[in-house]
Amino acid sequence: MTRVFVTRPIAESALAKLRGAAEVDLWAEPEVPPSRAELLARVPQAEGLLCLLTDPIDEEVMSAAPGLRVISNYAVGYDNIDVAAATRRGVMVCNTPGVLTETTADLAWALLMAAARRVPEGERYLRAGKWRSWSPELLLGHDIHGRVLGIVGLGRIGQAVAKRARGFGMRVLYHNPEPKPEAERELGVKYADLDTLLRESDFVSLHTPLNEKTRHLIGERELGMMKPTAVLVNTARGAVVDTKALVAALKGRRIFAAGLDVYETEPLPADDELLACDNVVLLPHVGSATVATRERMAHMAVENLIAGLKGERPPHLVNPEVLS
Repeated sequence: MTRVFVTRPIAESALAKLRGAAEVDLWAEPEVPPSRAELLARVPQAEGLLCLLTDPIDEEVMSAAPGLRVISNYAVGYDNIDVAAATRRGVMVCNTPGVLTETTADLAWALLMAAARRVPEGERYLRAGKWRSWSPELLLGHDIHGRVLGIVGLGRIGQAVAKRARGFGMRVLYHNPEPKPEAERELGVKYADLDTLLRESDFVSLHTPLNEKTRHLIGERELGMMKPTAVLVNTARGAVVDTKALVAALKGRRIFAAGLDVYETEPLPADDELLACDNVVLLPHVGSATVATRERMAHMAVENLIAGLKGERPPHLVNPEVLS
């Protein structure tokens, strides 16, 4: 029977479906990914691999799995996979786009609002017993309504974030590799070069994929262009932002705050300087973490894997050229 390796427990309904089509080798630790050594030890007999963005699937891993035919990533992004190496080997790479768009857009707004209005800071203040009275100067934040939102990366999630801005009466600027006239007409957004967007926005929300061009897209220079009252939100990939530069900007109060769900190093080290900043909201990469979305992601990843193993074109194939 076809053998597959699944690198983390996923929705049981999806696993049951996969077990009906293949022999499943499941890494059972929900919060601890397989080590490099474990990964290399478990893939040699696998024809299919269902992995997470925390699993680096590179040339070495593929070499250890000579029968590998399909890599199904349980994520929209796939920067953890060497797609070029997979294509050379005739291995299909799949992802789970679309399903988490609205859920991640919701979380981006949660971070934006929490950072702007100092929500976590206020809760810590209250729980510590520091609140004595209503005060005109207590925990002053910044308004969201009527302000300028800058969106970097106007893909599915970026557009969903822009739609939500309508309810706050915001002016929305966006930066993208190419302008999107149709989205401009539909959403009422305006294209801007990155420098202009950073200078004019009160809130900057990042929704770009991670690649060679976007790594450290937001660094010391870019943070220096932002308003001292601005809030930076990142639900894309941690390495889109230069963490050291962000820490310096936060500590120096060169921007007002940040809301982060992703980091250059995950999990965030216990001694990370971000943890010492009181003007940043930090979440443990939970952008798509709702019951309904994670279950649908699991089924999409399984459907991709089963289709590929059957020799069919998976519904969400990243490298279609592998079939030519």
